[in-house]
Amino acid sequence: MGKKDKLIKKLKSRPKDFTFEDTESLLGYLGYKKFNKGKTSGSRIAFLNGERHTKILLHKPHPRKELLAYQVDLLLSQLEQEGLL
Repeated sequence: MGKKDKLIKKLKSRPKDFTFEDTESLLGYLGYKKFNKGKTSGSRIAFLNGERHTKILLHKPHPRKELLAYQVDLLLSQLEQEGLL
């Protein structure tokens, strides 16, 4: 089982320790690129998929590294709607 599959399995279990770094890695494997609007974008980060013309918006957690439960649910729901999970 590769890292992509491990991250998908972890996300589907709705963990409390799914980090923003895990999110970046998983979305990178799924064809998304991180995009922020420079210094004024704050903690809001967009992940864009050029092939699918889709966007996922998340707030980068700080000072913690883990996503909140609603963010994990949102991410899981969006990826399932797109048929990526």
